[in-house]
Amino acid sequence: MSTRTVHRTDKITQAWGVLDKALGLAGPIRDEAHHARLAEFAESLADTLPDDAGEPLWGLVSLIGERVAEYEKRAHPLPELPPHELLRELMTEWGLNQSDLPEVGTQSIISEILSGKRALNLRQIKALAKRFVVPMEVFV
Repeated sequence: MSTRTVHRTDKITQAWGVLDKALGLAGPIRDEAHHARLAEFAESLADTLPDDAGEPLWGLVSLIGERVAEYEKRAHPLPELPPHELLRELMTEWGLNQSDLPEVGTQSIISEILSGKRALNLRQIKALAKRFVVPMEVFV
């Protein structure tokens, strides 16, 4: 290994040590406080970054997002329900009624979805995933 490679490796490992000490990224999220700290940091960092996919710090945001998603799946698993029943559960949990979901459709359309008479389409699934901050897959 060249001296240059060793120097670069030393710089990277030192930076990683500082980052891990500050954010605890070397392992899974430990608890709700750690989860909140990481989620807040990722959101704050993302707000400052340009909309340039080539920006390397988006990789850090992505890494933190993966850690957050792993923790949420482990600590707060969503029940495995048919999409219309999951929607009903989420609406109850969030204190929403049919008129609170105009991005999904009219009250009659939402009623048909909740009764299982109508399936969700891709546009509705995207809107619900965004609204309830869940992966789109839970509605499939």
